[in-house]
Amino acid sequence: MIAVEQLTKTYGTVRAIDRITFAVGRGEVVGLLGPNGAGKTTTMRILTTYLAPTSGRATIAGRDVLDEPLEVRKAVGYLPESVPLYGEMRVREYLGYRARLKDVPRGRRRIAISESITRCRLGDVEDRIIGHLSRGYRQRVGLAESLLHNPDVLILDEPTSGLDPIQIREVRSLIRELGDRHTVLLSTHIMSEVEAVCSRAIIIAGGRIAVDDSLEHLRRGPAVFIEARGPSEAILAAVQSVRGVRNARFISSDGEFAGFEVQATDGVDVREVVARKVAAAGWPIRALELRRSTLEERFVEAVTGDSAASSEVEATR
Repeated sequence: MIAVEQLTKTYGTVRAIDRITFAVGRGEVVGLLGPNGAGKTTTMRILTTYLAPTSGRATIAGRDVLDEPLEVRKAVGYLPESVPLYGEMRVREYLGYRARLKDVPRGRRRIAISESITRCRLGDVEDRIIGHLSRGYRQRVGLAESLLHNPDVLILDEPTSGLDPIQIREVRSLIRELGDRHTVLLSTHIMSEVEAVCSRAIIIAGGRIAVDDSLEHLRRGPAVFIEARGPSEAILAAVQSVRGVRNARFISSDGEFAGFEVQATDGVDVREVVARKVAAAGWPIRALELRRSTLEERFVEAVTGDSAASSEVEATR
């Protein structure tokens, strides 16, 4: 449904995005992750035809964003980070106005408005003035507006920005439901957002794609963390020689004790055998625990380019 090929956008000498390529298939809910200024919003504005790319190509439902912008807009429902609403209008009145602008057929307009109100749980406030609503309800009005023409693709830019925890849960629940009927590309810099609603994450940093993978793969399997007193190189060699250990790496040191992350083959718990090996060599063990890598750790690794950064994230918790 979404295809991006070597897409680039420059502002003078600054490259907001640099030759990015990715695709989102029908029915997928994909999170576009990245720190502030990474290029997420620029990418979404190109996909929704608000910006023209400097080079490269992007299509939505087979329609080119440069050659067929009106057809692209018919296929896309867009929720920008700051939802542009008319605060003096009532919810149903506003949705009726937007339905006319979106060329929703006259005979289907009333049904489309009612369906959007129902799907976004706006029934209790449909006759209220938008300016009197909470931010959470205004965000729902924005979602309802994006659904009026029943688009194939939903593009949501920071959909829970500025909401309180209860409102965030409500909007995330809505997005999960929308994923049953639409292809969704969700932009955010919040890890829990992606973990709550997406099946795949694209991490963008410095205008380039650093990671594009399923959440299942991004969350690495359980790993053993061991901290022992002794020569780090010798301890690492001993751990790597243990049967069932796929990979081991040095991650920290306080001068006396060294810490290591140990990845096992096929999720095998190797704590006992690793501990025996280290202890048999006469190296005292201070810590031994089972850990699971998080999306936040993978995000830090991708953005900073430093695999050791993930351990620092864990250590600060």
